[in-house]
Amino acid sequence: MAGVSTTGVRRVQPLSVVEQVTKEIRRSILAADLRPGQEFSLREIAGRLGVSIIPVREALRHLEGQGLVITARGKSAIVAPLSHSDLSAIYRLRRRIEPELAGRACVLLTSRDHDRLAARLATFGDQNLGIDEIYEAHHEFHLDLLRPAATEWDLRILGMLWHAAERYVRLAPGGRDSDPDEPRRREAALAELLAAVAERDPGRAAQAVMHHLDVNEQIAQQWIAAVAD
Repeated sequence: MAGVSTTGVRRVQPLSVVEQVTKEIRRSILAADLRPGQEFSLREIAGRLGVSIIPVREALRHLEGQGLVITARGKSAIVAPLSHSDLSAIYRLRRRIEPELAGRACVLLTSRDHDRLAARLATFGDQNLGIDEIYEAHHEFHLDLLRPAATEWDLRILGMLWHAAERYVRLAPGGRDSDPDEPRRREAALAELLAAVAERDPGRAAQAVMHHLDVNEQIAQQWIAAVAD
């Protein structure tokens, strides 16, 4: 609108040092460069990243809130170990949130939303995607699916739960990520979920999300057993 001041619009800033450090340590944990139960020095991590210990300490506070690390006294931290009980708790919380959101979101999604979801779905068949890009696309798919009915608090909590659940899948020895058919399996599972949501039936959408979570937890629990063995 002509004549409206834009002085309150601020310049977009790049990621802060703390955000960059948080992202890199999270990536190292999810990629198993830092293993479950491993203790590491804040000073050593700071040296590797080329930053001071202050942003590392702040980043670890964020990651502890996501259930990925346990901060110890002094200048060390421990990568959170894997456990059946923690995984059960993660999926119990997801079942409380995601099906209900999907039931409400299915009648709010527009044709443009469905086009965007279909486009994201198509990326899972791209053989050139790296594992980090695949999981990022997976998160974005679920985010777009639930966003119309979600509050900022919903999204904040779900982001934490998704990253926590992802770790169990990615760290499992001989997991599905090493299977060349996994991209097609993941694409088919999400296509089935999207088809259910497209029916615009809240009960059907909630049921489809619940089934999706049940299957994924069952797989992850089996992988945890393999880790323990």
